[in-house]
Amino acid sequence: MSDPHPPVSGGSNRRVLIIAIAVVAVIAAAAVVTFVALTPTPTPVAAPTRTPSATPTPTPTPTPTPTPTFDRAKFSNDDASSLWVVANKQRPLNPTSYEPNLVFVDVPYVYEPYLTPDAAAAVVEMFAAFTAETGLQMQSQSSYRSYWSQESVYAGWVSSLGQEAADLTSARPGHSEHQTGLSIDVSARPANCTLEQCFGDTAQGQWLAANGWKYGFTVRYPLGKTDITGYEYEPWHMRFVGKALATELHSTGIQTLEEFFGLPAAPTYG
Repeated sequence: MSDPHPPVSGGSNRRVLIIAIAVVAVIAAAAVVTFVALTPTPTPVAAPTRTPSATPTPTPTPTPTPTPTFDRAKFSNDDASSLWVVANKQRPLNPTSYEPNLVFVDVPYVYEPYLTPDAAAAVVEMFAAFTAETGLQMQSQSSYRSYWSQESVYAGWVSSLGQEAADLTSARPGHSEHQTGLSIDVSARPANCTLEQCFGDTAQGQWLAANGWKYGFTVRYPLGKTDITGYEYEPWHMRFVGKALATELHSTGIQTLEEFFGLPAAPTYG
C-alpha cells in the first residue's frame, strides 16, 4: 500500500529555516534603527569660557619723605647780634663793645632785668609756666650787663677769689654772654642757693633743667663740661637760643653749644 503524503525532502526544510532566520534578522535590525532614530540626541553643553584673571597690579611703595636735617648754619656763631652767637674764652664778642636792643622783662627780679625782645618774652612765658605748674616762684637775679658793667663784676671776683678762680666763675669783659642780652641768671623766690651749685637741686633748678628747652633756653654751663665751656657748673645760667635750637639740643642730648656747632673747647683764654 502506498504512503498518502509524499516525503518532504531535507533540503527544502533547510531553506525555509534560513529564510525565517533572515526575516527575523531584518526585523531586528529595523527595530534597532528605529530605536536609535527615535532616541533624542543630547544638546552639547558648551564648556564655560574661562575669563583670564587680571594680573594684580602691585601697590606702589610710597617714597619715604626724607627727614629734614637741622640747619646748623642758619645763624652766625660769630656775630654778636646773632641768636646763636657763641661767646667763650676763645671767642670774644664781635665787636667787643656790642650793645643789643633791649626791653624790660616783666618778671620778679633782684636787679632790674633787660633782655632782647624775644628772650624777654620767652622768660615771661617760662616763669608763668613754672608758677602755674608748681605754685612756686622764680626771679631774675641778673640779666644784661654791658661791657663796662662786666668789667666791674669781673674785677670784684678777682679781688675776692684771685684771677684763676675768678676765671672759672666770671667772664672777662668782652667775653660774657650777659652782654648779648640773651642770658639770664635765675634764682628761687624766696632766695635759696642763689648763684650756688645747690640751686640745681631746688625745685626751680630742677624744673629749669627739665623744661627750659620748651621755651627756647638751655643750661649754658652744665655739670661736667668745664673743660669745654671754661666755666664751672652754673644751673642758674639760662641762655636763650630759640625754640628750634633748644629742642634740637634736647633731642640730641648735646649739652654745650661748642659741641653742637663743632667749635673748639675753650677751657682757658687764648
